Amino acid sequence: MDYALSLTLGLTGVIFVITAMISRRFPPKNINHFYGYRTKASMKNQERWDFAQDFSMVKMKNTGYVMILLAVLFLIFDLDFIGAPWQVFFSICILLGCCVYLIFTTEKALKEKFGKK
Repeated sequence: MDYALSLTLGLTGVIFVITAMISRRFPPKNINHFYGYRTKASMKNQERWDFAQDFSMVKMKNTGYVMILLAVLFLIFDLDFIGAPWQVFFSICILLGCCVYLIFTTEKALKEKFGKK
């Protein structure tokens, strides 16, 4: 039985959840280039930075839970007919989709809250 899809998504989901919890507990206080949600829009001022950190970490935790749920579902439903290389490919596609969702929703929330200034 190939577990590549479930293993990849499950471990990545756990990493997302743990990272989000640590970042929520110890958020970056000041704008920096090393730690936290760092985009041009989030680094314009401290208010944007603080909002982006809170918002993105909630989204990251939720995205991690979704990946864990998908990993469990893929374990329940036998996906042996899909070879391990394809399972890894699909898990990477799902992971990239989750990252795009995380960035897109955070940038949209920044734009809605602070406008385009």
